[in-house]
Amino acid sequence: MIMYEAVIGLEVHVELKTESKIFCGCSTRFGAQANSQVCPICLGMPGILPRLNKQAVEHAMLACLSLNCDITRHGRLDRKNYYYADMPKGYQVSQVHSPIGLRGHVEIETEEGTKKIGIRQIHLEEDAGKLVHEGETISVAQGSLVDLNRTGVPLIEIVSDPDIRTPEEAVAYLDSLKAVLQYIGVSDCKMEEGSLRCDGNISVRPKGSTEFGPKAEIKNLNSFKSLQKSLEYEINRQIKTLQKGEKVVQETRTWDENKEITLSLRNKEFPDYRVFADPELGYIEIDDAWLEAVKARVPELPRAKRQRFIEKLGLPAYDAEILTKDKELAGFFEETLKYYLDAKKLSNWIMAEFMKLLNASQSTPSQSLVKPEDLASLLKNIDKGEISHKIAKSVFDEMFSTGKKPEEIIKEKGYAQISDQGQLQAIVEKVVAGNPKSVEDYYNGKEKALGFLVGQIMKETKGQANPQLVNDLIKEHLAK
Repeated sequence: MIMYEAVIGLEVHVELKTESKIFCGCSTRFGAQANSQVCPICLGMPGILPRLNKQAVEHAMLACLSLNCDITRHGRLDRKNYYYADMPKGYQVSQVHSPIGLRGHVEIETEEGTKKIGIRQIHLEEDAGKLVHEGETISVAQGSLVDLNRTGVPLIEIVSDPDIRTPEEAVAYLDSLKAVLQYIGVSDCKMEEGSLRCDGNISVRPKGSTEFGPKAEIKNLNSFKSLQKSLEYEINRQIKTLQKGEKVVQETRTWDENKEITLSLRNKEFPDYRVFADPELGYIEIDDAWLEAVKARVPELPRAKRQRFIEKLGLPAYDAEILTKDKELAGFFEETLKYYLDAKKLSNWIMAEFMKLLNASQSTPSQSLVKPEDLASLLKNIDKGEISHKIAKSVFDEMFSTGKKPEEIIKEKGYAQISDQGQLQAIVEKVVAGNPKSVEDYYNGKEKALGFLVGQIMKETKGQANPQLVNDLIKEHLAK
């Protein structure tokens, strides 16, 4: 029986975070009324005079440098001619012949270790408009409406080499790209708003073969879940086709989210875009000074930060991976570390309590009401024995929802930990007297019985007793 392997390449489209579009002054704001942010330049009307947005070029350069690409110093913009309903001028301006970045790479972690995924090129282009289908999916739509607000929003397209072999590697690659792009601030990468989306090119071949099979391109995947599931489905579909003795057709397909299948959209055997240089746009010339100025803006990137957290802060690789995956979370961690020096305790709290509340409220660290210095104060309160860990969770919940300082909440709620030896001694005696079976178990060497007695005292004091002092007092009492 022939064993097959998948060959996957991704084309990732990233909307660049600029105030205006790539060739005109129209706003790029998401969510505006349909067709309210367009002008003759967006629509390619006769007599237009487009001007290239310098910030879009610099964002593209920054992305190329951060993804280990060589920069093309002398580039041009081409007209790629084709007609879609969301592209009224009949061509898309793109860098077909001289991409701004070449030969980069991204490293991902796999079960077999670190793997390098090649980036063939990164090029600048303009986005098309958006079709709003009247139906659940494009395949069943009875009609479509056109919103051209997105027309002319600056994009970079990041084209990978066909180095990806599994859907899991594809997800890891996209995740790494997203983290880098967010760190350098060139895109908000909001997949739910379409500012990060990708097309997957998939073929299969007998394991060990170096030939490429006919590929299917799945268009406009806008979530990690869609990427993973569509690739899984398409790989299985192509393998079954070959096992039946049939040929895989080279074509463009779409992902039906509801049915979880890919469907044919159009044949893509002989695409001919009749590309030529845009006569109204000049060349892009990048001199040494410009390149060096952009190079100086490349910040510490996720992998370097992760390594620093491991080597300098002594964090486990797992913690470092979680904390550095999101730029804002890493920033919050580092800011809090200025006030509280125990990196591991802080990491534990952020990964457990803080991320739990962020996920539940679907918010980001910068949107939360918790200030780094206040989280540090809360952790110091725990360390000093002023509140128990359990009480601290309640305090933190309220900090998250109100933005109050921990000391204020502790005072208001009367959460201060009971560390008065005389007060606790009386409670210990009462609990011990009321649980003779546990006492007998403890004398018979059952250590768990001690935990039960501590639990009863914590229950009695509503979690406010100093647990270490309670432990000591019980042992002391039982030793008499």
